[in-house]
Amino acid sequence: MAQGEIKQFNIRVYGLVINDAGEVLLSDEFVLNQKMTKFPGGGLQFGEGPEDCIKREAREEFGQEIEIKAHFYTTGFFQRALFFEDHQLISIYYRIQLTQPGKLKTTEKPFDFPELVNGSQLFRWAKIKSLGNEDLTFPIDRHVLKLLKEKYVSISK
Repeated sequence: MAQGEIKQFNIRVYGLVINDAGEVLLSDEFVLNQKMTKFPGGGLQFGEGPEDCIKREAREEFGQEIEIKAHFYTTGFFQRALFFEDHQLISIYYRIQLTQPGKLKTTEKPFDFPELVNGSQLFRWAKIKSLGNEDLTFPIDRHVLKLLKEKYVSISK
């Protein structure tokens, strides 16, 4: 295989939680010595389907079950994985609802970690209409933000 050739797929599954105030839930994380802001979710494991994945991720990250409302988006363009040069990234997004929204601890300030250690994660709400590309770390999340703005900001006008 030629150097730089794509050898594997990296499939990620994310949950879009949107509240009545027109805010979306974001995840601020410190992973691999890098700060990143993204939508909550993570990697699909062998043997599970995408819906199983987002339910597992929700239990791990939110400490609660979720209800899947609808499929929102699956990557429709080529994206090389940021952390693995020989992987093609495919991301699947679902609109989800928390079963116990009051139980989720959130913060107001980005990266408001008590200590900056690998694996740190906090959640915060952000107004969809106020978010810009610079507020999200990854290209596919930025594309999803554009789709969210088209769908949810136009509704609230």
